[in-house]
Amino acid sequence: MARLAQTHGLTDVQREILSTVRDFVDKEIIPVATRLEHRDEYPQDIVDGLKELGVFGLMIPEEYGGLGESLLTYALCVEEIARGWMSVSGIINTHFIVAYMLKQHGTQEQKDTFLPRMAAGEVRGAFSMSEPALGSDVSAITSKAVRDGDEYILNGQKMWLTNGGTSTLVAVLVRSDEGHPEGTAPHKSMTTFLVEKEPGFGEVRPGLTIPGKIDKMGYKGVDTTELIMDGLRIPANRVLGGTTGRGFYQMMDGVEVGRVNVAARGCGVAQRAFELGVSYAQQRQTFGKPIAQHQAIQFKLAEMATKVEAAHAMMVNAARKKDSGERNDLEAGMAKYLASEYCKEVVEDAFRIHGGYGFSKEYEIERLYREAPMLLIGEGTAEIQKMIIGRRLLEEYRFQG
Repeated sequence: MARLAQTHGLTDVQREILSTVRDFVDKEIIPVATRLEHRDEYPQDIVDGLKELGVFGLMIPEEYGGLGESLLTYALCVEEIARGWMSVSGIINTHFIVAYMLKQHGTQEQKDTFLPRMAAGEVRGAFSMSEPALGSDVSAITSKAVRDGDEYILNGQKMWLTNGGTSTLVAVLVRSDEGHPEGTAPHKSMTTFLVEKEPGFGEVRPGLTIPGKIDKMGYKGVDTTELIMDGLRIPANRVLGGTTGRGFYQMMDGVEVGRVNVAARGCGVAQRAFELGVSYAQQRQTFGKPIAQHQAIQFKLAEMATKVEAAHAMMVNAARKKDSGERNDLEAGMAKYLASEYCKEVVEDAFRIHGGYGFSKEYEIERLYREAPMLLIGEGTAEIQKMIIGRRLLEEYRFQG
């Protein structure tokens, strides 16, 4: 964008990466996104193009064949990609979370096995916490792993896997009571398993079934699925980090990265909605002049642009804090909450500016109007973000009476 959502202090390399991604979005994603979205078609050509650009290895260290870039660079790339089509950013997000978890918590053997192939886009990641009956209540997970010699047997049902069908490596959080006495806090008896599988639907390996795509209001193109484990055998060397009972902390670390990602998606979709709104307002005429010259529309544009700018600034701040090695759950929660709420509002204002045409599938804003709500619930609902923010504020501002 010419004026809004600028990020100061970027290196020449970061600017070059972002320029390349933006050019790809403008030429390869925006022209085809609405057509593919209406058909709920997986964007294979776009994914292949992103592989060639090296986007799948963006945050993976150079020693494993990646670019070794920061969370900020990644988030700014996600912002650009979501501006083109939010579903494409979803395809790379879960991949990045799994790669990040491997980089931070994996054994050396796990890193050596998976990260080079993930950097090349040969192995594609998905991660799985949620279950049909629990949503954001991670402590209530019922899927279970039981030790059997040098293997674990996994049973249970998981829900809302982005890339559940197309992925070949899934980080799955389950309960594992091994070595944890009765009465252990629920979050201390969870383990992340690295589950390798074939892409596709149906029984993708013995004991593991991906039933099929969940039909959704928006966020189409990318496959969202269930995952059913029935006697799934996983070798002990596929426990992330090699030690049971650490899964909750590993997943929460990954989710912090994911929340910055969702904030970046909200920023990208809001930017695109603003671009569409400000462009249409200068073309559409009523009462003898472009509607952009009516004060009512100018007020809307002013509010939209301010929200785009504010959300971008908070997202950048959350990413930079994580990159500095500091705890960023407060900033990530705030950024995710604000960016997703503002995105919904900016998209709706752009929809209103389009008038009746906004309701037509011929106009891009119709797609954005269906995509924005996913950001209100993805990586933890707005209400969950407010709980996290509130608890952290009470830690920071504890009353000294």
